[in-house]
Parts: sequence; C-alpha cells; structure tokens
Amino acid sequence: MQLREKPTVHVDSFLYSDEQVDSLCEEGAMSRNYCLSCGSFRTAPLDFISHSFSVSELQFLFQNVLPDLSGRTVVDVGSRLGAVLYGGYVYSSASRLIGLELSEDFVRLQNDILHKYRLADRIQVFHANVCTQQVLLQDTDVLIMNNVFEYFIEPSEQIGAWKFIMQTFRKRGSLLVTVPSLQESLDALQVPLPPGWVEELSVDYNVYLGRDTDPEYLRQIHLYRVF
Repeated sequence: MQLREKPTVHVDSFLYSDEQVDSLCEEGAMSRNYCLSCGSFRTAPLDFISHSFSVSELQFLFQNVLPDLSGRTVVDVGSRLGAVLYGGYVYSSASRLIGLELSEDFVRLQNDILHKYRLADRIQVFHANVCTQQVLLQDTDVLIMNNVFEYFIEPSEQIGAWKFIMQTFRKRGSLLVTVPSLQESLDALQVPLPPGWVEELSVDYNVYLGRDTDPEYLRQIHLYRVF
C-alpha cells in the first residue's frame, strides 16, 4: 500500500456495499478525500480498493464467468475472510473449495465460520504460502487470484510467486481467474507471460445483477484456460 502514488483506503467489498460506504462518509465515520496540504481546505479524492469480491461479483463469477463446477476443485489464493469460498459454496456445485491464507488470524476466522455454519463438508482453509503447494496446484481445476500479491509482498517476492504458479499450474483445461488481468499484473513486474501457457477466454459482462452492481468492477475479472 505504501508504494501507491496516492493515499489508498482498503474497504472490503464483501463486508461493505457502496451504499454503506456512502452512509459512513455522510456520518463522518469515513472520508473519500485526503488533505493535499495539511491544515488547509485543499483536498483530493482518495482511492478505494478491495481485495475481496462483493456478493454480486461472487454471483457473477460463479454463475456467469465459470462453467458448471461439479466434481471440480477450486483454490482461492489469499482467501482472507473466505468470501470466494462461501460464494462458491452457495453459487456453485464445486466438490472442493480450498483457501490458502498467510494470516493466521484470517485462517482462524474462516474456520470459525465453517464450523458455525456447517460448511466444512466442501470447504477447507490452509495456513500456507501458495509457493509451498505444488501438489495442490497441479491438481487444481480452477485457480482464483483477486489482487492477491500487489499490495501484500515486495515486487521480488511477487515475481517468485508468479513464476512458481506459471511453472506449476499446468493441468490441461484448468481455469484461472484473475483481478486485474494477467497482462497488467505481469507488466508491472516486467515479467513476460510464458507463450503457450494460457489463453484468455471471452466473458459476457452485459449481465444485470441489480442496481448495486458496478459494471466496471465486473470488467476487472478475467478468465483464462491452460493449454
């Protein structure tokens, strides 16, 4: 986050809708602006970013972007609060939904939710770095990566993680979902996309999911298939 050009606030889209954020700003509990010159009235808009999908984005992902997942294994890298796992449980027929998370606190929180709502029959959460999960990735049918590295690890570590994934996630016909696009993530690190690894598939973004859905957010979701 410290490498961002402008001050940026992390607001989890799975927890807070745009309407809730607007209400918090109106109440003075949050602000969409920051001071350009401390002590003056010169302000500029803050950047807002979420590392989780919103509920409508999860619905779009599992019901419009991905095919029928019956019998498939889905792995979410950086599962945080577990939004993708819960969305996959409700909106898909995936037989296994696995979250990889580095934060012990987030892992504990997700496991509490799994036990409280009896979701552990299809969901597992591992306290693990993706780079230690070679066997899992080799057998994964759908790999989901939502802003997973950019704001959490140094560029050199990001490069190592991407190279591991590109070398390991090779199961023919498996699917990769990324936000932002692979090209954007790799270009920022000056890492070339390996020829013959994946092809981008078209996604129909012209889907109405209710007035709370921002089409621009949906267009950040990209789908790829491993050759």
